[in-house]
Amino acid sequence: MKKTRMLLMAAMAVAGAAQAASPAPPQVEYSADSVMETAEISMKGRVHYTPTRERREMVMGSGGEKMLTITRHDKKVAWTMMPAEKMYMETKITQAKSKDDPSSYKIEQTVVGPETVNGVSTTKSKIIMTGAKGEKMGGFMWTTKDNIVVKMDAIAIDKKQKHRFKTELTNLKVGKQDPKLFEVPAGYQKMSIPGMFIPGR
Repeated sequence: MKKTRMLLMAAMAVAGAAQAASPAPPQVEYSADSVMETAEISMKGRVHYTPTRERREMVMGSGGEKMLTITRHDKKVAWTMMPAEKMYMETKITQAKSKDDPSSYKIEQTVVGPETVNGVSTTKSKIIMTGAKGEKMGGFMWTTKDNIVVKMDAIAIDKKQKHRFKTELTNLKVGKQDPKLFEVPAGYQKMSIPGMFIPGR
């Protein structure tokens, strides 16, 4: 159970890293189904996005454990929820970027050309992301005119180990999102984890 939860959290981090590689955060609201794949796992999920709020759901396998994260940039907090236990953790967002924050990476982007992905018009680009410690991530990214990352296929190199991952959005719908999606559901109990924080963008 603990390993599954760690994998779910890692998957959400990868999804966030994909959007962080975008030239600029999208300034439109949208929702979409998502798929994240690595050599070891495949996870399905759902994302709801506004320029100041994000909601990401992820589930491993058929009928597997579900995890939900809501990031409130407007309140500088993030909530990680475990629906099975009706519990959530609150972490503070800091504006100081850590060396491991994907948004602090140096990004080299080369446009390849237009391409349609899952019925959506996108621009395909080759990207190379380099971190402060020399770690690298390279591959291809497909973005819409609104800078929504519809697909990313990349390889991360860390300590001479290669890890391939792929993220993809389907059923993308640009439009107003219900504010209730970005609140902690009623009946959830807060877990106190002192000293934790996540980097802001």
